[in-house]
Amino acid sequence: MASLIRPSVSLAGAAASDLFGGGDGDGVSLRALGRARLGTRGGRRGGLAVAAKLRKVKKHEYPWPEDPDPNVKGGVLSHLSSFKPLKGKPKLVTLEFEKPLMLFEKKIMDVRRMADETGLDFTDQIISLETKYQQALKDLYTHLTPIQRVNIARHPNRPTFLDHVFNITDKFVELHGDRAGYDDPAIVTGIGTIDGERYMFIGHQKGRNTKENIQRNFGMPTPHGYRKALRMMYYAEHHGFPIITFIDTPGAFADLKSEELGQGEAIAHNLRTMFGLKVPIVSIVMGEGGSGGALAIGCANKLLMLENAVFYVASPEACAAILWKSAKASPKAAEKLKITATELCKLQIADGIIPEPLGGAHADPSWTSQQIKAAVGEAMTELKKMDTQELLKHRTLKFRKIGGFQEGIPVDPKRKVNMKMKEEPPLGMISEAELESEVEKLKQKIVRAKESSGEASDSGVDELIEKLKKEVDHEYSEAVKALGLDERMSTLREEIVKAKQQEQPLHPILMDKIDKLKKEFNQGLSGAPNYESLKSKLDMLNEMSKVKNAEGIASQKEELNRKLKEVLERPDLKEKVEALNAEIEDSGVTSPEDVDEGLMEKIVNLKKEIDMEMASVIESFGLHVEAIKPTSIDTSTQTSVSEVSAKMGYLNKEISNKIEEVVNSSDLKSMMEMLKMEIVKAGKTPDLSSKNKIDALQQQIKQRLFEAINSSELRQKHEELTSEISEVVESYGGSNGSLKYNDSEESSKHEESRVEVNMGGYRN
Repeated sequence: MASLIRPSVSLAGAAASDLFGGGDGDGVSLRALGRARLGTRGGRRGGLAVAAKLRKVKKHEYPWPEDPDPNVKGGVLSHLSSFKPLKGKPKLVTLEFEKPLMLFEKKIMDVRRMADETGLDFTDQIISLETKYQQALKDLYTHLTPIQRVNIARHPNRPTFLDHVFNITDKFVELHGDRAGYDDPAIVTGIGTIDGERYMFIGHQKGRNTKENIQRNFGMPTPHGYRKALRMMYYAEHHGFPIITFIDTPGAFADLKSEELGQGEAIAHNLRTMFGLKVPIVSIVMGEGGSGGALAIGCANKLLMLENAVFYVASPEACAAILWKSAKASPKAAEKLKITATELCKLQIADGIIPEPLGGAHADPSWTSQQIKAAVGEAMTELKKMDTQELLKHRTLKFRKIGGFQEGIPVDPKRKVNMKMKEEPPLGMISEAELESEVEKLKQKIVRAKESSGEASDSGVDELIEKLKKEVDHEYSEAVKALGLDERMSTLREEIVKAKQQEQPLHPILMDKIDKLKKEFNQGLSGAPNYESLKSKLDMLNEMSKVKNAEGIASQKEELNRKLKEVLERPDLKEKVEALNAEIEDSGVTSPEDVDEGLMEKIVNLKKEIDMEMASVIESFGLHVEAIKPTSIDTSTQTSVSEVSAKMGYLNKEISNKIEEVVNSSDLKSMMEMLKMEIVKAGKTPDLSSKNKIDALQQQIKQRLFEAINSSELRQKHEELTSEISEVVESYGGSNGSLKYNDSEESSKHEESRVEVNMGGYRN
């Protein structure tokens, strides 16, 4: 019978996988077995030789090294984790808003290279540049916009869950599997110790490079990941381990397979279970927390956020695509969503902010991890003081107090149930009959409101006026096209815009073109096909404008009466009136003729003061005071000095308005533009020809203004005022001639100043 002959082979250095265990406890090397020979007990020759060869296959990469270091940070079991330090430095990534800082870094590197090449001392320059860089970095990172914080939260080099865990724990061992046949790498769980206290760690794990991101599914868990987290929560509750969760995910993975496996059910199960766990829970948002995928491990007693982390129900890009139909509106969406740590703390959704270094957590991951460790320790110290019932109530109230609620308030019937805005019909598609019907309904509504409450209601007037304005503008545009003037109109519009951009005055030739186009349009407007429609809509617009003005006048009148009443009831004026009345009673006069000169002067002065106060109130409403109606003290109708002064002011205003009207006329504007161009061409030292042109234009402008001021209407008012001034002067013993002279002199000065102002300050 053949027997196996065991050669004396050394087993030193043989791997455990290379040995077979025999019945008697001896092991045989496969390599030795390959060289073994079979023979007979009798030692006969011709025995059969058996050779065994190993098939070369790829060696399995176990995380456990051949020579494990028992003193490694995190304990010897940390060798079981496949999460190892990266071999090379991470690729430098510069965000868009950080590019100005790169200029400083480039300058600093250039100066250092120059110092190395030349051997010169550039220490002061380098220190100055580094100081400016640090200040620019501080200014940038203390005034970040919400979308910039979103970009920092998504930074490829931002520390991941396992980076923080290995930095803050003394020992950590990762636990795998949902006990249903799958281990989701996007969620990592494990037990670790911080200062001797055991905690259950659960968190989203993103990759540090493209390969890891693909392996970790970019931090987007499947239902298996949430069920693994749920299993570890039950495990932690059973053993009394507090739970620390780290949130960093764009959201749960939304592929077809995940939905088939019950993604929504898995998240809902986690939400329900976390509210009933009898151990403290602290959640840290370290990157982006997206929707239910983040909330599935975020129902905690304390929610802490890193300074540049974000927490949202929908990403800014998704929100912008829904509301504004374009992802380019994401900065606006990020601002409106209130997703930053500061805003969420104000809304009492987050309970605290963990600071980050300037430049973000990736600028100094170790320092950031220590800030997380300190914040977690403080929160856990507070929560461990609570008993089970207090802990559960605290967690429930945290979420119950989020948001504001009002009960018993009736719902506005006009409130829009559907958030989608009603699409208005295109311009020009609304018939005149529909517009007329809307106008009539609104007028009847205003009348009914006025009859019921005594006040007109302007609800809907502004909206209808805006609607009519758009319709009228559209009709004008159609008329321009029908008359064949659209090309000329667009050309002129481009020339005007170009002149405004260059901050140049409109050339007289361009102004002449505009006037000609206006005349041509006005002459041919009646022949346009849509003339009747335009006229009808314009009439409706004018009618609604009158309604709005009438309502505005009524409300303005009421407000004006209230203000005037306040003036009359002012304590200082009431005190003066009462004092004057007491003085009149003490004097014993019984009729206005018996009032002495001193008391009369006091009465006139007080009347003047009250009149001026009321006039200032009226003018504050943008109204023009024509005259203050005189109230005679005696039977004679003598004009007071205050009334004459007021009339002089009104006449001056009327003259100013007339000058303004003339200056704004097209022909005078053209002359003034020509004058400006001549002055610019002439420069500081004009020649004789330019000087003559400038003088001639100035004389023409002054002549036009003089003709406007010298109109028959203004002349008549001036003569009437002069006669009134003469009467007042005679009553006070003054001289007619001197007053006339002063009045005309003041008027001429005013006219001259108005000319200079409206000519833009161009003087020869």
